[in-house]
Amino acid sequence: MRLKPEQLATQLKRPLPPVLLLSGDEPLQMLECADLVRAQARTQGFSERIRLETQAHFDWNRLADEGANRSLFGDRRLFDLHLHSSAIGNEGSKALSAWCEQPPEDSLLLINAPRIDKKQLTTKWLKAVDRVGILLQIWPVEARQLPAWLEQRMRGHGLQPQPGVAALLAERVEGNLLAAKQEIDKLLLLHGPGPISQEALLEAVADSARYDVFGLMDETLAGHPSRCVHILAGLRGEGVAEPVVLWAISRELRGLYPMAQQVAQGGNLNTVANGAWPPKRKPLVSAALKRLGPQRLQQALIRCGEVDACIKGWRKQDPWLMLERLCLNLCR
Repeated sequence: MRLKPEQLATQLKRPLPPVLLLSGDEPLQMLECADLVRAQARTQGFSERIRLETQAHFDWNRLADEGANRSLFGDRRLFDLHLHSSAIGNEGSKALSAWCEQPPEDSLLLINAPRIDKKQLTTKWLKAVDRVGILLQIWPVEARQLPAWLEQRMRGHGLQPQPGVAALLAERVEGNLLAAKQEIDKLLLLHGPGPISQEALLEAVADSARYDVFGLMDETLAGHPSRCVHILAGLRGEGVAEPVVLWAISRELRGLYPMAQQVAQGGNLNTVANGAWPPKRKPLVSAALKRLGPQRLQQALIRCGEVDACIKGWRKQDPWLMLERLCLNLCR
């Protein structure tokens, strides 16, 4: 069965199927949908949770072995499987297909996967999941849909945004739903439930402008290392989540990389930089393109993947230290 995110809560009120798959690259919606499944699983008696990560050289026999083992206290078990890639190979496909063919008794398999494309939906294991369980694909909220999405979320938290507030917030967060969540939480903390005006939103935004992730990127593009270190320390002190900072950096790098390739292939720097939006950022983009070539930007994107691994606990390094090193390297 295929569902949309907004259908999940209603579906979960029924007895849970043996397998649920959540797929997508949007971190906030993935996290909230997974939390919703786990909470409902607890209410239906799945009191034991077993987390599995398919890192490099993962032994897929482990999934079958864990499923075959009975719970020590006879509890119903939730298997929380996190796929490092949606391309799981023959062994992974066989293991998940076998699970779907004969799910272990009193067990629920929750699969968290990166975005799955149309071609992958035709694979045997995904067809098996679709047949016996729930398959939910989560897509990023499009720019034109974001104001309505934000207004609905604000109203769901007891806020009553006046006309223009949701659009102003959408411009502020630029598609980053984690940042949007933080802004809404902050508005609720500052003003409580009730009407929210544009002035109140702007005032709340101004309060956090000192340590803003977008300000961090401007200082990084301009090549100001001391300012980057200062802003990162402020973001950490204010409790900004590491994925929000990483999202801002990787988003900027993904935009710069094709520009740097054009310049390396003989493109005119000013012409290429004109593609930067908004226009006031053109000097920053030009400065960065002069300093950073495609090879360094590609290496920086690889470093973003390493920071992501640190945030998820796959590598034993401090994510904030890794973020600082990444920004300082881009300032050189």
